[in-house]
Amino acid sequence: MPDPLSALAELVAGGGVAVLSGAGLSTESGIPDYRGPTGAARKFAPMTYQTFTRDAAARQRYWARSHVGWRVIGRAEPNAGHRAVADLQRAGLVSAVLTQNVDGLHQAAGARDVVELHGNIDRVVCLDCGQTTRRAELDSRLRVANPTFAALAAAVNPDGDVDLADADVAVFRPVDCARCRAGVLKPDVVFFGESVPAERVDRCFAAVGAARALLVLGSSLTVMSGRRFVLRAAKLGIPVAIVNQGPTRGDAYATVRIDAPLGTALPALTQSLRSSVP
Repeated sequence: MPDPLSALAELVAGGGVAVLSGAGLSTESGIPDYRGPTGAARKFAPMTYQTFTRDAAARQRYWARSHVGWRVIGRAEPNAGHRAVADLQRAGLVSAVLTQNVDGLHQAAGARDVVELHGNIDRVVCLDCGQTTRRAELDSRLRVANPTFAALAAAVNPDGDVDLADADVAVFRPVDCARCRAGVLKPDVVFFGESVPAERVDRCFAAVGAARALLVLGSSLTVMSGRRFVLRAAKLGIPVAIVNQGPTRGDAYATVRIDAPLGTALPALTQSLRSSVP
């Protein structure tokens, strides 16, 4: 019986692989996950869509914390796992890259046509007029509006949020949309309690349905947002491989299961595939 890495290499070598990635793929870039080894020790309440849209004080708190945390996300670089996925796509073995992450690191590593299931923290949308702008533009406006704001954070959360003292939050001044002058700005990401746009979900289902195999990378599959694609693959008889540190809620459906850091396992996979080519 082949070892798990050899079994994974054999599965990927056939091509037509849809990749579904989660926060565990980005931990080695300095972005912690929610439920894996880097996130388990932290306790915080992620912002919900309902709270953000209804409570001005909650928006002030979010933008103060996110203003600090985004600088960490913005400086993050792709790691060996991201580069391996891009390499597999360039080699014609990966047919689709679907991600639950909002950090844009797949694209920074060279992956193409990435479906960002939960959006991208690098974009900002006005909930009133619908204009989308770059996060760097908002960062500049917030710096001007808060010239003396110098709060620091010890750790950043996967969505770019951080924990700040109430005193720091109280002096922070958010800004409204620069186009319509009064619109509420929100990061172009799916908050807890918010639905993923149906078009994105449909694209992911289509990619999984057309794939020869589904490869899950760095996701605990705790929430249905990602697990539903594993369930669809299993229903269609499409092999599922999972590489993740710690158990996942999709393990029962996996034909190949590897428990290892992504930055180690994926380069080993690409090297194995190169070695097997005559």
